[in-house]
Amino acid sequence: MCCASSDDYYTDPVEAPPFEQVQAMVDPEFDVEESYVDHNVPTFIVRYREDSKEAFLRLMKRLESLELVPILRQKEEKVVLQVLSKPPTKPSQNRLNIALFFATLGTVFVSGYFQSADILGALLFTGAIMAILGSHEMGHKLLADKHEVEATYPYFIPGIPPIGTFGALIRQKALPPNKDALFDIGFTGPITGFIIATIVTIIGIQLSTLVPLDPDASLLPVPLLFQLIVRLFPPSGIGDMIQLHPVAFAGWVGMVVTMLNLVPSGMFDGGHVARSLMGSKAHQIVSYLGIALLIVIWWPMAVLALFFSAAKHPGPLDDVSKLTNNRKLGAIGLVAVFILSVVPMGLAF
Repeated sequence: MCCASSDDYYTDPVEAPPFEQVQAMVDPEFDVEESYVDHNVPTFIVRYREDSKEAFLRLMKRLESLELVPILRQKEEKVVLQVLSKPPTKPSQNRLNIALFFATLGTVFVSGYFQSADILGALLFTGAIMAILGSHEMGHKLLADKHEVEATYPYFIPGIPPIGTFGALIRQKALPPNKDALFDIGFTGPITGFIIATIVTIIGIQLSTLVPLDPDASLLPVPLLFQLIVRLFPPSGIGDMIQLHPVAFAGWVGMVVTMLNLVPSGMFDGGHVARSLMGSKAHQIVSYLGIALLIVIWWPMAVLALFFSAAKHPGPLDDVSKLTNNRKLGAIGLVAVFILSVVPMGLAF
């Protein structure tokens, strides 16, 4: 999961930035129709052009020397550019990340041992879970770095059996520069985690065995992709029920994590992608539709989704430029990944 900044991250500066100096940086990049200071904020009504996305990025670079940041918004029929003071950010305490990482290794290992009752099974389960969660969060981190969005390293959250963790997250300390960056950061985590979860599931199914059906056994609902993997890479043994190896269970967990993160609500990864595709009001509606969907397919997580949807998504700094067509196609791919990862509660192995 990737945690974005709140919509009040950038606030009005106490002291007005040097207006003439700011205007001298804005004028070469935009066709300014009107300029003024609004509540200590240099404000410019600009004409949006085809190259305005690139112009905005260049302006961001130029304003860095003054510790300023631009924000571009569509307000009725006008395109409004405002320049605010960049708020101070606290340096990341990587010691906390490291401590949580090792604590999560411990809790996941214990959970794996409860499942397999041997050291090797516990180690394999731990490696599988941490690979899925770690690849997911590092996907966010690497794309945040690529787009020069300051973000922390992953915070792993220790948990209780049977999984041993409540997941992981990174925290963005700044808003993405535009919708492309917002999409990339939200998109890469679920896709990376999904790929690793698929590989883990294939390995785990090969380590699992078919056994006779036990009417007292606890059956696990499985997503469509899990069923497909079983058909393509069937486990050994004879029977109508699969006794899952801990690695296969880790793959199942990875698919559930992917499904939950792709719900288009609030600050979920799917919420970031949805916000890059649509405006703030439309995304707020989609967020609540996502919560309704969760109530149907995975109702306990609907409460968490509601929490993440309580605050309005801040969007990117440049909320006017459009998402590229290739990224729109990528959004369709995410819908397919979501469908493959959905866990239908009535279908179990």
